[in-house]
Amino acid sequence: LAPSSNFCRVNAYTPSHYWLERWTLSAELIRLRLDLFHSPDTIPPQAGARRKVITIHDLHYLLYPQFMTAASRRYYKDQIAWAVRAADHILVSSRATQHDLIRLLNVPEDKITVHRLGVNEAFRPLAGDIIKECRARLKLPETYILFVGTFEPRKNIPGLLDAYHRLCQEMPDTPPLVLAGRRGWLFDDIFAKAAALKLAERLIWLENVPTADLPAVYNGASVLVLPSHYEGFGLTALEAMACGTPVIATNRSSVPEVVGDAGLLIDPDDPAGIADALKHVLQDSELSARMRANGLARAATFTWRHTAEKVLQVYRDLWV
Repeated sequence: LAPSSNFCRVNAYTPSHYWLERWTLSAELIRLRLDLFHSPDTIPPQAGARRKVITIHDLHYLLYPQFMTAASRRYYKDQIAWAVRAADHILVSSRATQHDLIRLLNVPEDKITVHRLGVNEAFRPLAGDIIKECRARLKLPETYILFVGTFEPRKNIPGLLDAYHRLCQEMPDTPPLVLAGRRGWLFDDIFAKAAALKLAERLIWLENVPTADLPAVYNGASVLVLPSHYEGFGLTALEAMACGTPVIATNRSSVPEVVGDAGLLIDPDDPAGIADALKHVLQDSELSARMRANGLARAATFTWRHTAEKVLQVYRDLWV
């Protein structure tokens, strides 16, 4: 930060995702006597700020508790209802999450502001030599199907594996499936499914990809698949479109708001439908080219400037 700016960095200790979080946060903040505090991780302080804004990224823990660990279920059940009452305003990145807040927690609509997320300028079409160098370094094939995300139940990777297995039976020359991300929680079923379907030789597990390499990984893919049961936004779909990569994505929750008509929307519970969508994109070069062009145009409408302006307006409105 520039020395003349109105910003300064303050280190504060809070135990993330622990029931005492709001109290320890309050202890850190009281000495600062803040006019406004914005928590981008759901939980506001009990005290220490005159106005409190929180960001709620999604409500998967209420809609799909079976996809959480027991400890996580207890934490969110205890905290979320208190958080929405304690906050002066709530920011969400999709209308789907806004509707979930209203329906599940009775939050007044005028207490919620929707601000779409932006996409980092690093996610863009790259030169062939950059893609080739990254492909060689990460040992990726010439063509591949791509999934990007945490390995956890709501991402529906077992459903994707079912669809991919079906596709391999129909198309012997199906490209490898690259699963890029990191292990989250309750991921054992994913590896068990891969073993049961005997897909080991066709899958490439690309864990903990360096952030700097992600744009090239997207660029090198023939198609990105996001088959989630639920997403608060669907950032990986946006990043892929910004790179000019065709996107096949879930028709649930917030993702249709992001993808629009630039990609193919699928039912995450229909492996046959996912396989058919993959087959069409891989075999129809004209369709693939249209999806690339439409995705680039769609992604260009998502900017961080717009996001920042919406958030700043919330701050100003709270201070009127």
